[in-house]
Amino acid sequence: MNRTTIHRQAGVWAVLAFHAAAVHAAVVQVQVQDGSGRPLSDAVVFLESREAKALSRPAQGVEVAQVNKQFTPKVVVVPVGTAVSFPNRDTVRHHVYSFSPAKTFELKLYSGTPAVPVVFDTAGIAVLGCNIHDNMAAWVVIVETPYYARTTASGRVVLPAVPAGNYQLRVWHPGLPVGGPALEQALAVGAAEAGVTVRMNGVMP
Repeated sequence: MNRTTIHRQAGVWAVLAFHAAAVHAAVVQVQVQDGSGRPLSDAVVFLESREAKALSRPAQGVEVAQVNKQFTPKVVVVPVGTAVSFPNRDTVRHHVYSFSPAKTFELKLYSGTPAVPVVFDTAGIAVLGCNIHDNMAAWVVIVETPYYARTTASGRVVLPAVPAGNYQLRVWHPGLPVGGPALEQALAVGAAEAGVTVRMNGVMP
């Protein structure tokens, strides 16, 4: 048996293993709270594993707009390789930038929508600002998994159709100390619906 045949067979087994796990996919619900037990909005929840990373693909049609001299949304989560547009819907010009290790870029003073979107090609967190309006801030969380979501005002996310397997559940919020890592815990997903509550004691208001 030659090396090419071995690689093809390994690929076939990987696909079969994924489909077998997908048959036992489950809904994962995560409730995120602050240190006082109150629902926490704008928390990013994602599940990581080697298998999840292999399935990750760039998202389409993602944008972070500027409206009323604010970024909207203020927190966005995207898979690695996603191109994000930054339309300016204000009547004033903005100068959007990030000096974060995950992504460094500048969109110098502009109106309308830049012709070329920004591709976020490294996992991590990019902090956005405006060189003209110091009060403007936003965060792009770049992940290597298709299983992710951002909490609403209820502090809750629902991740549907997560294949059975072992994951690292990670939760991040912009209120964590600057440079602070996401909270993480092991999570085993089976065929039954899973529910997890995460309390983020380190989040500042």
